[in-house]
Order: sequence, then structure tokens, then C-alpha cells
Amino acid sequence: MKPFCFADGKIIDTQTASIHPMDLGLIRGYGIFDFFRTVNHQGLFLEDYLDRFTASAEKTFLPLDYSREELRQIIGQLIEKNDLEQGGLRMVLSGGVSDNHFSPADGKLFIFAESLIFPSEEKYEKGVKLLTLEYVRPIADIKTTNYALAVWHSAQWKKQGAEDVLYHMNGFISESSRSNFFIVKDGELITPSEHILLGITRKNLIKIAGQVTIRPISLQEVWEADEAFICSTTKVLLPVTQIDDRTIGNGKPGPISVNLLEKFKELEKELCY
Repeated sequence: MKPFCFADGKIIDTQTASIHPMDLGLIRGYGIFDFFRTVNHQGLFLEDYLDRFTASAEKTFLPLDYSREELRQIIGQLIEKNDLEQGGLRMVLSGGVSDNHFSPADGKLFIFAESLIFPSEEKYEKGVKLLTLEYVRPIADIKTTNYALAVWHSAQWKKQGAEDVLYHMNGFISESSRSNFFIVKDGELITPSEHILLGITRKNLIKIAGQVTIRPISLQEVWEADEAFICSTTKVLLPVTQIDDRTIGNGKPGPISVNLLEKFKELEKELCY
């Protein structure tokens, strides 16, 4: 965590930031957040993240007492104050302190600056393993702070050499705990349409790829895929070469996945340099 954050309506020392112990974010796990990268002291796809954050606030009935322009100014000040050339910014809006300790109230806005560590180069070169898990995230289209199941289940990932999980329900997959999911079959790029967060990295990869099929994907199709990958702000595009005990494709990152990652890196340079 970097030295300075935004809390209590101003930029302060991060170590002094605090939240009321009866805030719904603590006692009910109710709140929203968003996280984006900084590249060359600029917020990558910042407008997309502001769109999603403000929409999440509205959908969760949490008042956001800052205009879009005010948020931009605060973010710019934090990037400068923390000299955040390459890193991340986390916006959090808590559920607030309500009279009945249950209903959404006036929450508290925090914006934290963070260092960012990408997965190892080996993971991009060899791909990663996922574990299937029968689950659908509640209100999946909103980026809430509720990651209880994933945090609890993550102890099993390390034991089984997995990077993350792949959620599925009734024979159809949705997403990973912190990433969107794609498969490639016979040259066709496909990504799920239901029970997912509309990821910003996902959105921009779809733009780059040009032709992407967005529809329900069965577990059987995943087993038979030529390639698979997860994508997120903190991973960009990470090839998936094993799910449970099954090898995906030939067990190596596929050409379409590798090409998409390179094109994303090129876009990043165009936007921020």
C-alpha cells in the first residue's frame, strides 16, 4: 500500500484511514469497489472503470457523493502524490452505518494507491491450472466486496497447484473468482454471457479480437476447447492449460491467446505513451 490515500473527503496518510466498526462493509460484507492500473502515471481505461463504479453504486443503493470530475481530480492527485507510474488504484465505497444494521446507508469512499505485481513470466509461458467450483456469484454484474467463498476456498488452490477457480452451475460455466474466462475452439473465440462481471479487460480484448461469440458455454465445451484463458486488470490475459485433472488443448498456451496478449500490450502503449 502506498503512503497516501483518499478518505474522509481528503488525501491523508494511508495508515490513518479508518472505518466505523458497525459499517455494513464489516458486519454484512456489503460494499462495492473497483480497481484499475496506472501506466506511465495515467489511469488505464479510467473512464470505463468510472462507468462501472458509478453504476455499481447506483445498483447497490449506495450514495456516491462525488461527481465524475471530482473523482478524476482525486485520482490525478493520488497518482501524483504517490508517484504512481506503474501501479493500481482501488476505489471502495462501504455500505455505511444504518439504523437497523442491515439496510444500505451513506457509505464511506476510500481510494487507495497500491503497488502491483503481475503473475510470474513462467505462468504466461506455461499457462495455469484452475479448479472447477459449483457456484454463481450473487449479483454477479456488480463488483461487490463479497469474496468470502473465494477467500475461504483459496486455501485449497495452493495445495492443488491452482491459480484460481472456474465457477459453474447446471452444467454451464461463468467466470473465475477475479477474472473473466474465454475459450477458443476451431479458431472461434467464445466467452460466457451469463452470471458474470462485465470486465473492463474483457471488454477491450473483445474490441481487439473483433469477432467474439458471447453465449452460454457448457463444461463439456471447456473440456474440448483448443485454448482457454482468464483475463483481468491484474493479469491482463493469462493462458489456462489445465482445469482440474484435465489438460486443455495441447497443454500449452495457444496462438490466439498469445497473439491477443501482444495486441493488448500494443494498445496499452498507444493509450499511455
